[in-house]
Amino acid sequence: MKDLKLNKLKILASFGIFLLLALFFLGYGAQTNQQTNKIYDGIIKTIAAKYNLEASLISSIIKAESNYDPMAISSKGAMGLMQLMPETAKKYGVNNVFDPKDNIEGGVKYLNDLIKLYDRQTNFVLAAYNAGQEAIKKYGGIPPYPETRNYIEKIRASYKNSTIRNKTRIYKFYDSSGRMVLTNSSFLYYQHKKKIKDNKDSI
Repeated sequence: MKDLKLNKLKILASFGIFLLLALFFLGYGAQTNQQTNKIYDGIIKTIAAKYNLEASLISSIIKAESNYDPMAISSKGAMGLMQLMPETAKKYGVNNVFDPKDNIEGGVKYLNDLIKLYDRQTNFVLAAYNAGQEAIKKYGGIPPYPETRNYIEKIRASYKNSTIRNKTRIYKFYDSSGRMVLTNSSFLYYQHKKKIKDNKDSI
């Protein structure tokens, strides 16, 4: 009888230790994932501002695509944080798909084109990003692929907007004559910054 009670105590103790270890690693994994996310926050916010998009949308796509793994490669050959196919990376000027900034900027350029193509409709944009534009054409709408449907649901759980909003940003800079310029054109602003940088490099 004593042996039976002893065995029960050992089993309970073992289970308790296992449970504590499981909770520890789950907590550690969540903390590590949050720290990983923060590494890319600055890059995401900068690129989101450059293309007048919401950083939260880009973050949600990266989470669904690669879980913030910059070295991720899918079975179909998509690579990096935003899982770009080689032809997409080439089209949008991505030189190194495993470089976070390069990958995110290429992915956002592609996303921006899809936003224009599908009139900001969130579900269509996400479906096209996941399954491709040809799949949308083939089915005349969102394809019935379980992977694509789950992908949309996963992102929409954190990004609730049915249409993708552009964030209008006013850029301020001073031209060569010292006049203050206010514009909502990110192109003009970054062109000005590039000109200043080129002038400094040439000195």
